[in-house]
Amino acid sequence: MAEWNLWHGCHKLSAGCQNCYVYRMDSYYDRDSSQVRKTKNFDLPIRKDRHGNYKIKAGEVLYTCFTSDFFVEDADEWRKEAWDMIRERSDVFFFMITKRIDRFMDCIPEDWGEGYENVQICCTVENQDRADHRLPIYKKAPIRHKQIVCEPLLGKIDLSEYLDDSIELLLAGGESGTKARTCDYEWILDLRRQAMEKDVPFFFKQTGSFLKKDGKIYRIARKEQHRQAKKAGINYKREHLLF
Repeated sequence: MAEWNLWHGCHKLSAGCQNCYVYRMDSYYDRDSSQVRKTKNFDLPIRKDRHGNYKIKAGEVLYTCFTSDFFVEDADEWRKEAWDMIRERSDVFFFMITKRIDRFMDCIPEDWGEGYENVQICCTVENQDRADHRLPIYKKAPIRHKQIVCEPLLGKIDLSEYLDDSIELLLAGGESGTKARTCDYEWILDLRRQAMEKDVPFFFKQTGSFLKKDGKIYRIARKEQHRQAKKAGINYKREHLLF
């Protein structure tokens, strides 16, 4: 697994963006995260070694645009070239997450059809308001590989009308960082129940910095957040997971 951050920077869009890790990371270097700029790794998928072979090997999973949003408005002028590279590397799987699913239909290439087989586009929702805004759009979107990401989870969410066999995974997790908002374990368990009722794979990715369980709030160190989530043993159909 590798990362392809072809552009960097974004604009905060909703409650889930409040403590964005990109903004937090950039603040250490006095960088303005709201300035979207093309990176030096823009052409990473099609780079070749001295023998003429692609440096990114066939079958690789590329985590795409994790320091921005693939559909951010500022990148409109670069996106066609990005799609060209994704099309050229049909032997590589591109995994991306977006909060801008409402821009999706205006940003796809002419030959998209029902979706590229080598692209998974995940829709992130942090609360009921964003779920009810984004998921009706997402449900209708022609995407071959879909995943709903509830991270950072900021409240109890009812996804019952959005979960079906087109959703390959429901992922949930808390918020990290010193200013993180508390995640209630009951919200996590409720999402798991909904996923199991629709036979959708479920993955508890991380606890977040503050996890409420049985009425008590636990502060969890960053290095322990993934491990503690795994230790909970509540994942459903793990064989479907990329993580």
